[in-house]
Amino acid sequence: MNESDKGANYIRTALEGPVSNEEAILRPTRFTDFTGQQKTIERLEVMVGAARRRKDPLNHILFSGPPGLGKTTLALILGHEMERNVRITSGPVVEKPADLAGLLTNLEEGDILFIDEIHRIPKTVEEYLYSAMEDFRLDIMIDQGPNARSVRLNLSRFTLVGATTRSGLLTTPLRSRFTLQTRLDYYGKEELLKIVRRTCSLLEVEVEDGGAREIAARARGTPRIVNNLINFLRDYAQERAEGVITKNVAVAALELLEIDARGLDEMDKRALRVMASHYNGGPVGLNTVAIAVGEEPETLEEVHEPYLIQEGYLQRTAQGRVLTARGYEAIGFDPRSGKPVQPELF
Repeated sequence: MNESDKGANYIRTALEGPVSNEEAILRPTRFTDFTGQQKTIERLEVMVGAARRRKDPLNHILFSGPPGLGKTTLALILGHEMERNVRITSGPVVEKPADLAGLLTNLEEGDILFIDEIHRIPKTVEEYLYSAMEDFRLDIMIDQGPNARSVRLNLSRFTLVGATTRSGLLTTPLRSRFTLQTRLDYYGKEELLKIVRRTCSLLEVEVEDGGAREIAARARGTPRIVNNLINFLRDYAQERAEGVITKNVAVAALELLEIDARGLDEMDKRALRVMASHYNGGPVGLNTVAIAVGEEPETLEEVHEPYLIQEGYLQRTAQGRVLTARGYEAIGFDPRSGKPVQPELF
């Protein structure tokens, strides 16, 4: 079995079902294949190397950062490097202690349990994680009232890998039980350019340098968005061009998706416009903006705001959201008058 087949097999084990060949191909399976996040990769390599030398399971690891930066992929890489299975679940799915017990009792020695959005685990379930992570045991209450009794379940030594987009919502007792807490940040354009070329090569999509750079520039610093854009651009190039993603083809396709040269989509610009034209640039509350643009506050806060704040289009203050001079410029508004000065440039 070659390395790519072996990596695909680990992914199938982790997802407990078949995955598409395309998905398996695009996911890196080794640290050497993973682009970016160099500090995090170095930390993980140290932990994996030491654990393999001692023949011990990995210590517990917590990934934080915006969605789409590779938290799940890194968990799968850890499984591949440690030659262990990875079980994947998410915080909202683990509703009861029995759900957690079912997951943990099915793990073998050294297996990895990956919990995405771990901050959304109910508090009643989280308390059971403490003893599981520290002592590898669970004390489960059975029945109620005078018939209630505690049953102790001994667990195989496992590794918990948690991922969260909102680390501030994690309780201190849970956070303190992770040996490594590491944050994934948005990617630079050169790193994204490498990912564009790698994905196009794996999918056998012909892309010119200008087209690759357009994709990287508009991908909001996020590898997942890179792959999504390439899939659409491949279809666009086959239908409306000669199958080659040139710069002009990339620009036309991305304009069709309403993604401008800064990587801002229509919802980003709608929120910025509302703040500029209705509320004089702020401060304005998140819920007010969400109602004005017809979007859920959680979606704005978790999907759109991180990039807008990171790139300096928006500021989050105690009084509310405030539009910056760069935010005014992005939507073609004059920051002094708060009125449009020119058509938006793509």
